[in-house]
Amino acid sequence: MTTGQNRPSLPLEGIRVVDVTHIVAGPFCSMILADMGAEVIKIERPGVGERGRGNGPFIDGPDGQRVSARYLGLNRNKKSVSLDLRDDRCKAAFEKLVKESDILLDNWGPGALRRLGYSYDVLKELNPRIIYTSLTGYGDPDGPAPGPYSHWPANNPCVQGMGGWMTVTGEPGGGPQMVGDNIGDSVPGVWTALGIMMALEARHRTGEGAFIDMAMYDCMAAHMTSTMPFYQATGQTSGRERENMLSAQLPLRAKDGWVVLAGAGGPEKWKDLWRLMDREDLCDDDRYLGVGVSGEFYMSNFVPALEAWTMQRTKAEVTSALIEIDYSMGMVQDQEDLDQCPHLEARGMFINGGNDMGGIFRTVNTPIKFAGGAETPNNQPPLLGENNEDILCSIGGVSPEELEQMRTDGVV
Repeated sequence: MTTGQNRPSLPLEGIRVVDVTHIVAGPFCSMILADMGAEVIKIERPGVGERGRGNGPFIDGPDGQRVSARYLGLNRNKKSVSLDLRDDRCKAAFEKLVKESDILLDNWGPGALRRLGYSYDVLKELNPRIIYTSLTGYGDPDGPAPGPYSHWPANNPCVQGMGGWMTVTGEPGGGPQMVGDNIGDSVPGVWTALGIMMALEARHRTGEGAFIDMAMYDCMAAHMTSTMPFYQATGQTSGRERENMLSAQLPLRAKDGWVVLAGAGGPEKWKDLWRLMDREDLCDDDRYLGVGVSGEFYMSNFVPALEAWTMQRTKAEVTSALIEIDYSMGMVQDQEDLDQCPHLEARGMFINGGNDMGGIFRTVNTPIKFAGGAETPNNQPPLLGENNEDILCSIGGVSPEELEQMRTDGVV
């Protein structure tokens, strides 16, 4: 897509989003939309802002200012308007924003906007083209498919556990374990962005808006792409056992860390590996070729034989050597490794999401790339209420004098 004099443009330029979200899942979704060119207007509580602004760790400025690193990581390319939606003047401005926008994204909690007077019926009357997107833990209780859990609150650990992920993560015999980062938030955030794009495409054809009902629980269950089909086929639940390790390997130790060795794919591939490791003696033992091997044998014999070689080499050396013989390999990397990764750097996966205190904050970019397309914008996350005057005194319909009085009254 191009505009003007063949200037590359982003796919969502001209789309306006009213963003009533907080913490991680909603802001992650709206950040994707903002990175793709949408005008995203965060609606925040006066004085304190969205809850994510209070989550540490914090970056300290020279004058005692503090900003949340997690907030910086999720809110670039957005604008901030502070409104107390219990105040009639703020409600009037909010309604004007809804009328002039394409998308209303909400993850304040089940029924939060309805209790403020903004059910979907009201929103649709304000703007028949609005795409109202509700992202909750278990589905909107007033949505198209309410369930017995729809009134439950939820967060990342809850939906990781409910969605089946903690059953298959961790050591054999151990307790359920979460995936370490906020997958329970970011996965639903991506699905919600996808749902919004589908609704926009439908609106191109029909001219009508939509009510999108997204549940974090649904999104996590949808990613059980191996274990649910396995259960349907066998009637057996998957856990943390090691019986499938020859087709889905655990990490192996190297001299300076860990590598991930994927399944060999058959006895001949295992022979190639043992020859590389100068263990031709194992090529005649079917157990070391993956034939009829148990999880116990794998852990007690197979892994030690592999690690006798891998632990003498760096993870980069191990990875390179095994890729040469057509294994699918990876290095186990921590956040410092990612930050210094030359491949991610070459792919443009890091940008400076700086803050108003003049600091540098290196953050991970949105991974969508268009050949010949515009670069992802890089506007720093907004200060609380930074865009009050620009937004409220234009599309919000508030006069400068009214805005000043609203400031005095503490409702913006």
